[in-house]
Amino acid sequence: MKLVITIVMTVLLGVLSSNTHAAVDSTTLNSSVINSNLNLNRTTTYLMKGFNYIRNSATITIPAGTVILGDFETKGTLIIERGSKIIADGKKDCPIIFTSEKPAGARATGDWGGIIVLGRAGINTSSGADSAEIEGFGPGLGPIYGGQPRIDNDNSGILRYVRIEFAGVNLTGTAGNEINSLTMGGVRSGTTIEHVQCSYGGDDGFEWFGGTVNCKYLISYKSLDDDFDCDNGFRGRVQFALSVKDKDIADVSQSNGWEIDNNNNSPSNYNSPRTSMTFSNVTMVGPFETPSTPVNALHQRGGHLRRNSLPKIYNSIVMGYRVGFRFDAAGVWNAATNDTIQVRNTILGGNLRTADTNAASSFSPTNWLQNGSFANTLLTSTSAVGLTNPYNIYPDPSTTNNWVPAGGSPALSGASFANPNLTGFDVVNFRGAFGATNWAEVWAQFNPKNYTLPTPTDFVVKAVPQALVGVTPAADCPIMFEALLVNGSCQVVGTSSGTMDPSTYQTTFCFDYTPTGAYSLVLRHKNSIETWSKLPYSFSSGAANNYDFTTAQNQAYGDNLKQVGGLWTLYTGDPNQDCVVDASDISALDNDAFNFVSGCVNTDLNGDGVVDASDISVAENNAFDFVSCFKPCP
Repeated sequence: MKLVITIVMTVLLGVLSSNTHAAVDSTTLNSSVINSNLNLNRTTTYLMKGFNYIRNSATITIPAGTVILGDFETKGTLIIERGSKIIADGKKDCPIIFTSEKPAGARATGDWGGIIVLGRAGINTSSGADSAEIEGFGPGLGPIYGGQPRIDNDNSGILRYVRIEFAGVNLTGTAGNEINSLTMGGVRSGTTIEHVQCSYGGDDGFEWFGGTVNCKYLISYKSLDDDFDCDNGFRGRVQFALSVKDKDIADVSQSNGWEIDNNNNSPSNYNSPRTSMTFSNVTMVGPFETPSTPVNALHQRGGHLRRNSLPKIYNSIVMGYRVGFRFDAAGVWNAATNDTIQVRNTILGGNLRTADTNAASSFSPTNWLQNGSFANTLLTSTSAVGLTNPYNIYPDPSTTNNWVPAGGSPALSGASFANPNLTGFDVVNFRGAFGATNWAEVWAQFNPKNYTLPTPTDFVVKAVPQALVGVTPAADCPIMFEALLVNGSCQVVGTSSGTMDPSTYQTTFCFDYTPTGAYSLVLRHKNSIETWSKLPYSFSSGAANNYDFTTAQNQAYGDNLKQVGGLWTLYTGDPNQDCVVDASDISALDNDAFNFVSGCVNTDLNGDGVVDASDISVAENNAFDFVSCFKPCP
């Protein structure tokens, strides 16, 4: 939390046109009060002006790939009120982007407001009231979170594969009263928040005011204030999160990785529900690459634990901070001593001080962290943590910056999920946000100041695997395709995934970043033969693109299609995806049929939910016909 008063005098001619990549709608989200369901169009760019409220149980649906520009002058803000929902369900290859209206090179921290999601999960307040106005508004103007009826397990929708860039402002001039990049007030555990990146926020990256929402795969990148701010009884669970600080920018109230409070009244307030959230597998990259790195003096702690909060932190990395953890006041010291605050199996590396307290105390936080049963690891340098390339971000990030552990890193092992507080978490061996796989690839953006916004481009492909003609799949097992665009040099220039509509056999793919050109279209399905288009397709960025494999056998390279019921279809029977239907596939089918395997598995060729003789028959017939891939590239 912080006080920031910024006066910006900017003259930008053609700002909107410089940033425009599609038709621009500046009326739908223009200080609007939306009381009925609203569906946005992904091929339209939206300029969001002023405060926009979704209320009265309405739902705003934002398709994958949609771009929403926050207006600079009116500080465009989206507010999801209690009982309403946001469905912002992006995809790895087609994220939803909320960003500044300014063009590349001119975007800056705090260009617009942010996203606020409010619910009825339980909260605490210093007064004891069970509801409160969310911060960021003037007195009496803020929408309410918490309250009655209390509903801890309801949901406020979905935020998945979403980027929020250059948001976060103080509109009131009052310290501790800001709009964050993503503000969550009383948000409930039925809400889905995963794969969300907040970059260059003018306040906190993520702030939770009470609530029970669980989150995964979060990134707070160069946020001005705190990265993960937890208050007012937040009791959710967060796994796999990355925080990266910019050494040159920090907040006047001091910038931390975690800032964790029970509420804003200290030291005597123990109101419930207590702030007692659980974090696991977090990588906190502070600003000090080495002790001699010149760093803004307002950068402080990896974690500031204060005001009677009860955080639990496991299997994480805290590196490069002035102080690893501050234990603030007797309520926190006593909770740590009594084991209601926990830090376990965590690496502290290259912090100028491992830990401290805010005042003289008999409690020694460094000794506490070094308790052998806690299995924490203290390292003297950030390089000893062994991340691949965590600090190559100045003045702008390189394509080689990488927070995945390198070979030999102590972060690749040492995690433990035996603690009962971690029941239900994904069990992994590594500590920190990443193991060997970089889940930030493709969808995340670490140079948002300078990148060019994508051009929304849909590619509608009609195709169906032979065994799935006429099949309506189970809701938990949709028919998924991966599509690739391959140029004449056999280089993949675009990839996308999509879900087939079983009524039309059409799948819409998002190729927003692929330039205009002549490409082969390649389709992959989990148990079908990889199939290429007959000839290169003239793909046009920003236009409607369509291809139909079902109309003729020669729509596929090598005429590699099977006729079923008047449609030309993809050959099925390759669950091991080695580009040929053979004995190895039939063996896998036989084994699963013998073991009565059911569910959404690769060996269920016909989508009836069970592996049996009907699946084996399809594969045997195709093996007898020597079905395999035909493609012009190796």
